[in-house]
Amino acid sequence: MIAVPMILGVIDSALVVLRVAFLAIAGVLAALCLLDWLVRTRRLSPFGPVARFMRASFDPLIRPVERRVVRSGGLPSNAPWWALAAVVLAGIVMISLLDLLRGQLAFFFRALESGPHGVYQLAVSWTFGVLQLALIVRVVCSWIAVRPGAWYVRTAHFLSEPMLRPLRRFIPPMGMMDVSPIVAWLLLQLVEGMLLRLA
Repeated sequence: MIAVPMILGVIDSALVVLRVAFLAIAGVLAALCLLDWLVRTRRLSPFGPVARFMRASFDPLIRPVERRVVRSGGLPSNAPWWALAAVVLAGIVMISLLDLLRGQLAFFFRALESGPHGVYQLAVSWTFGVLQLALIVRVVCSWIAVRPGAWYVRTAHFLSEPMLRPLRRFIPPMGMMDVSPIVAWLLLQLVEGMLLRLA
């Protein structure tokens, strides 16, 4: 089982490198965004060398973000800040996903070493984790406009509807809010805890 600590060590090293890299990228991008914003709002001369450099180098990278911001009714001068927010959010999501993968791999290897008891706990935890993820996707998709035929929407509906349909018979909506996903989440945690205690 030498490969187990080695895999986890590689992921730990990747996490350290990613954290430093995203921090450096965010710092450089923040400085560029500040300069671009200063030029766009004419706090710096739009005809100076900084403005020429920003128009030649940075603006082509920001243009797709600027188009989205303008289509959404925002100001083009705010496009650099939205780009910075997107990079920071992408970094947080990527690092969080890698951290989650590392934790699940460690859990998987510990479960295998514990024999049938550990495999049972792993199966229960992962099954309920998938069901809870389906609930999260279902709720988020109800808040934002997504294509109803997307594979993740269909999968989340397929996994969560058998839980939500019976609950909706007993739990009426509170105004425009459907609380059945919250109740389903709590019931899943309760049942998962009971099944894990049985082991």
